[in-house]
Amino acid sequence: MNRTLMDFWVGLFVLLGMAALVFVALRVANQTTVNQSETYPVIASFSNIGGLKVRSPVKSAGVTVGRVTHIELDPSSYQAKVSLALSKKYSFSSDTAASILTSGLLGEQYVGLEPGGETEMLKAGDSITLTSSALVLENLIGKFVMSKVSTSDTSGEQ
Repeated sequence: MNRTLMDFWVGLFVLLGMAALVFVALRVANQTTVNQSETYPVIASFSNIGGLKVRSPVKSAGVTVGRVTHIELDPSSYQAKVSLALSKKYSFSSDTAASILTSGLLGEQYVGLEPGGETEMLKAGDSITLTSSALVLENLIGKFVMSKVSTSDTSGEQ
């Protein structure tokens, strides 16, 4: 009887430890569930989203105000159509600008919102028309190298 009681407590301790690990993993990954009744959907189109992923944060002035909920390619315009779930606590004007930014030099990418000056606010299902695509580091390095090659070619001809 004493052995079964000990087995019960060990099993309970292991289950609580596993539950705590799952909780911590979800918190660290910022993948806690978002209550859909507390958000409103907005759509933004970008020509290049870089490494943006579903559940990436949407920030304004450094504060997380929502999450990316869905990403798809628009077959008519060949642009990435990004669905955002913004918290109802925050209202943004209809001329808000959206940019894909990087946290740090090689950090995660997120959508940054820059509020505009209009009095009319974004509503559920509206689209953000002012967008700036992601800067892809490989493209920037390629342009830099090519500009150095072209300047050395022109200076070598003299």
